[in-house]
Amino acid sequence: MQRDPPVRSRRHVQNAVGFIVAILVAILLDCGFAAAEIAGRSPRVLILYPYDERLPATSIAGESARHRLQEETAGKIDLFSEFLDLSRFPEDVHIDRMARYMAEKYSDHRPDVVIALGEPSTRFIIDHRDAIAPDAKIVFGGFGRDTASKLNLPADVVGAFSEFDIARTLELARALQPDAKHLFVIGGSAAFDRSWLASARTSLADAAKDYQTTYLENLPIDEFVERAARFPEDSIVLFLTILADSTGRNFLPRDAVGLVAAKASAPVYGPYDTYIDQGIVGGNAATFESMGTAVAGLALDALAGKSIVDVEVPHTFFADARQLKRWGLSESALPPGTALSFRQPNIWEEYWPLIVGVLALVALQAMIITGLLVERRRRLAAESESRLRLLELVHLNQSATAGALSASIAHELNQPLGAILSNAEAAEAILQGTAPDLNLIQQILADIRDDDQRAGDIIRRLRGLLKKRNAIDWQEFDLNEVVDSAITILHAEAAKKSVAVSAEQSKRRLPVRADMVHLQQVILNLATNAMDAMVDAATGDRKLILQTALHDNTKVEMSISDTGRGIPKERLDNIFDAFYTTKPNGTGLGLSIARAIVETYGGKIWADNRAGGGAVFRIVLPLVQPI
Repeated sequence: MQRDPPVRSRRHVQNAVGFIVAILVAILLDCGFAAAEIAGRSPRVLILYPYDERLPATSIAGESARHRLQEETAGKIDLFSEFLDLSRFPEDVHIDRMARYMAEKYSDHRPDVVIALGEPSTRFIIDHRDAIAPDAKIVFGGFGRDTASKLNLPADVVGAFSEFDIARTLELARALQPDAKHLFVIGGSAAFDRSWLASARTSLADAAKDYQTTYLENLPIDEFVERAARFPEDSIVLFLTILADSTGRNFLPRDAVGLVAAKASAPVYGPYDTYIDQGIVGGNAATFESMGTAVAGLALDALAGKSIVDVEVPHTFFADARQLKRWGLSESALPPGTALSFRQPNIWEEYWPLIVGVLALVALQAMIITGLLVERRRRLAAESESRLRLLELVHLNQSATAGALSASIAHELNQPLGAILSNAEAAEAILQGTAPDLNLIQQILADIRDDDQRAGDIIRRLRGLLKKRNAIDWQEFDLNEVVDSAITILHAEAAKKSVAVSAEQSKRRLPVRADMVHLQQVILNLATNAMDAMVDAATGDRKLILQTALHDNTKVEMSISDTGRGIPKERLDNIFDAFYTTKPNGTGLGLSIARAIVETYGGKIWADNRAGGGAVFRIVLPLVQPI
């Protein structure tokens, strides 16, 4: 594969022939030229490789060409490959033998297009075109116009020019090493190596004046390596090719550059991108993939009967990020557009989809959490507002209950107050006597103290009913105690209405957590409703029964039953609704408030009718600790 700038020349006769051929092709195009369809077969393309299959440069170009041909034709194409192996067998006898072999091999399968990769392949097919592919269109790639002009190519041979200009590789090196003082150019002993060295001397003639320039050539590989290990640190090393060293030992150029670069004491550069990953810093070249794609494009146009002309394969700078780091060279000094290989991406570059996804997820979670917190705050505010309203309703209900029981409470309170007055008058009379009985006086005072305690208890219970609170007073207490307290408050009212009140309580403690006054209010609401429901019952049949029991070892159950008229079956589902009442002067809030209180403390309340008549209300509350 060669390099060079100038333009290939054509003899005037060749130009004329080319012009006539172009006219004939245009006529054929108007007739709908399609060789593959006329022959009733797939088009045939022969790809010629100058060396063996181990040479990466032509192998990469060939594979790139094959890939595009297969892709563009949807696989409807016959591709053939031949490796001339001219680096190891450059003798004319081998070339003639290969020509005879291929002429015989393709005698019944003549190619429609021949793709020649590199100057040796192109020279071979031009010299033996009539024997191998007399009617084939020939396209080439892998060398420059200067080399093409020396081949005296026919006018109908078209190519993709690759100008391997070593001066542009030096341009990259100078950008990275502006303070370099020495320039070393390395080339082997094969004919191709020598042609490269000659071209480099021409291309670098002006630039070499800025350095102490040394050309290392025609040496054994070991000496190349040894000399490279002793280069001054301020050196630029340009490695061309070593297909063979001075001992005749053959090499793949990328293997040779790997040996030299591994031991070199200064950065090494090269004009082929296949040298990347072999220790070079970088270079400038038309990549072999691009070259293969370009010649395949010319072949496709030729198969389609289109007019084809020479094209230029684009060049690019390339570099190895690992070698930049090895030699302490700045990545920012690279020319714009440089293809940087083996660059270790930073966290953002390597994981940006994941990072963006995580950030989006975090942002989404933050929005959800924020929304939930706002919603929680609103819910807590609503719950707080609801509790305040409930407390206000409970207070109003307590006031109403106290009002309803006021006559009975007053009657009950009059009893200890009357007893106190009677005892005080008796004590006064005894004291007015000549010999007061002090033991009797002491007994009277004890009775006064007990009656005062009774009156104080009644007043405290009344204050508990009437006290307005702004928050729930959470307490842990025995449910049996609340039942006893409620029965005490109801005693006078029950006696007034001739209702027999009884309690069937669990013998074990039933601890619950709630506001004691609130649960007491629930019992009072249900009990007063029950007593009202027994107004029409016979006096001896009016019974109010309060029961407590353990329920499933995790809850407590309390029931309040009566012997009244019961609840119509169709109304059982509605009695806890707000403002639902069957009393002429009822508000319809008592049972609704009772349900709200019970549910506030995690409980449940429902009503049913007793089998023997009357109604029963059941309340279930959670135990503080399950048994």
